[in-house]
Amino acid sequence: MQKTQANADELIALILQGIEEVKGVDISLLDLREIENTVCDYFIICNGTSNTHVNAIVGSVQKIVSKAIQDKPWHVEGSDNSEWVLMDYVNVVVHVFQKQVREYYDIEGLWGDAKFIEVQNSVK
Repeated sequence: MQKTQANADELIALILQGIEEVKGVDISLLDLREIENTVCDYFIICNGTSNTHVNAIVGSVQKIVSKAIQDKPWHVEGSDNSEWVLMDYVNVVVHVFQKQVREYYDIEGLWGDAKFIEVQNSVK
């Protein structure tokens, strides 16, 4: 079953709330809908400052999304080393990086054709 745009917007808002709740930094939203053959509609990318912080962000997102709309990620990958954790909510994929790993993989550069939206948050 495919989620509607309204549901995607709500999911994105909840994910962003989860990231900001534990002070995730450098949050970006990539809209992939106009690119052919993508695996999802949106990427949400952010940084944590340590393994513990990355895990806290992932836990916060899962808790807030689960509580609000009873949804959970279809798949979570990378929790073992917590340098790059991917949470797959089907149409929205969340990437939580440590800063140096994010710079190395440069997801925003790889998806340069996507509409890029920097999310303003109070943490810098």
